[in-house]
Amino acid sequence: MAEATKRYAVVTGANKGIGFETVKQLASNGIVVVLTARDEKRGLEALQKLQHSGLSDRVVFHQLDVSDPASITSFADFTKTQFGKLDILVNNAGIPGAIVDGDALAASGHGKVCVFFQHDLFICFFARKI
Repeated sequence: MAEATKRYAVVTGANKGIGFETVKQLASNGIVVVLTARDEKRGLEALQKLQHSGLSDRVVFHQLDVSDPASITSFADFTKTQFGKLDILVNNAGIPGAIVDGDALAASGHGKVCVFFQHDLFICFFARKI
């Protein structure tokens, strides 16, 4: 595939479950995918599984904690340097242990969930810089 026509995707929280399957499906359709995970060991294990499935030329791993601005900056720099663009961003990452009390959340406007969404928007901002 010519460089100009290659498509690039990022899937956050992709070391298992829906994120992992999303990476698999995108890569199976010829898209170069960055599999991200907060835990480097788990991310590399997921990458290895995909490589054994024959997707080694279309999937790369980069550690990313969507709640850490330094991690987001590092990720954005990596993506811009490696690919120069980003076509698809799947915000799949979650925050473990977040308990949502809808009434309290609506009343306060604060909490882990709000912080998570702020960081998800933050990562979108950096992705647009690519």
